[in-house]
Amino acid sequence: MTHSGFPILIVDDEPNIRSGLKKGLVKEADRIETAASAEEGLEKFHSATFHLVIADVRLGGGMDGIELLKQLRQIDSDVAVIVITAHGTVETAVDAMRAGAFDFISKPLDLNLVRQQVRKAREHRELRQENQSLRTRLADAGELSNIIGQCAAMQDVFHQIRQVAATEATVMIQGESGSGKELVARALHDLSDRSGGPFVAVNLGAMPETLLESELFGHEKGSFSGASRQKPGCFEQAAGGTLFLDEVTEMSAKSQVDLLRVLESKRFTRVGGEQVIETDVRVVSATNKSVPELIQDGSFREDLYYRLNVIPIEVPSLRQRRDDIPLLIEHFLQHFCTRHGRPMKQIAPDAMRALVAAQWPGNVRQLRNMVERLVVTHTGDVIDSDELPGDIQSSQPAAANALPASLSEAVETCEREMIAAVLAECDFHRENSAKRLGVSVRTLHYKMGRYGLH
Repeated sequence: MTHSGFPILIVDDEPNIRSGLKKGLVKEADRIETAASAEEGLEKFHSATFHLVIADVRLGGGMDGIELLKQLRQIDSDVAVIVITAHGTVETAVDAMRAGAFDFISKPLDLNLVRQQVRKAREHRELRQENQSLRTRLADAGELSNIIGQCAAMQDVFHQIRQVAATEATVMIQGESGSGKELVARALHDLSDRSGGPFVAVNLGAMPETLLESELFGHEKGSFSGASRQKPGCFEQAAGGTLFLDEVTEMSAKSQVDLLRVLESKRFTRVGGEQVIETDVRVVSATNKSVPELIQDGSFREDLYYRLNVIPIEVPSLRQRRDDIPLLIEHFLQHFCTRHGRPMKQIAPDAMRALVAAQWPGNVRQLRNMVERLVVTHTGDVIDSDELPGDIQSSQPAAANALPASLSEAVETCEREMIAAVLAECDFHRENSAKRLGVSVRTLHYKMGRYGLH
């Protein structure tokens, strides 16, 4: 079986080598042509397309293989050139690689080694083409405030954003931690009539209850210890724009009442103040929890839920949109290679398969952090599967209806995924992660080591 779309040109002044290589590589290409000199090789290269050229360094005539290599690369920078030398000196190899050779092979030729190099060149070309295709798809996909996605689930999200962005309806965004809820909120703002106004985001889960009222509504000078000046709150800062309340279900009962009152009256007063301030903001909230369950156990007000959840938008987890993982990886590679001044890197096919198969408990945030780590620490141009984190290397697609081998295994799997998700959510800040998990930092450190989560 030949490989279509991979034509090869062999340039060598020895007839036996030309015929031997052509016969030995017949299954590696759909078309093989030969030339006895560099000049003849250039003529054939001008008149037809070749993806790989195998050329001897020493050729009869006025041009050697290194000069031929340089001219071929000027004509087509994508062509791979494998150089053959009878001498195998370090200097020759260095000259060839500096001139842009894909690789070099020493005589006497080992046909099996030549075949391996040809397959490697073909795979390298396919990888470049795949990455170029990803970049093209990425350009088409990045339509909404840097939200990347072409799968059906994300197209539904895009459709909902476009439908409701121009309205004043409150929106509640639901989805797992790290799935991109704030990006959806920003897209709603960017596509709305309020896009010229501010976008203010506040994480209610990270805000101590004693400071939350001041953070949302502001305070007057001297209203409490440490209030040395008047400070506007988020509702004032977001005037004319959008206020994004992340982790809204983490609010205390009192704060829920305060927020409900402002949503209903569109008025508030600063802490320690008497002046009634009119609010002109669009409120978008987000949560990673099941609000109906919280309502049922009494930890979240039902009337506040109906105020916030006029338009619900569900953001799928990364596991639910695996087709988008290559696009996201390409986006993050471009971003971080530029940011850190590194040459553009590529993901080998086996590594990409492992990345697509991984469970990603921390969702897009976990993927983003991993790509940045690879960009910073990896020195080569191509990232192989054995250079991925251990938990990613061992990832396999979950079998339908597959059960753990034992109860202890199920418990460990659940524990590991929960720890990984919280770590990703807290950007691997151990004290915050331990607090969220309800364990000591020492216990968290032990479990991170046990599950390979460092």
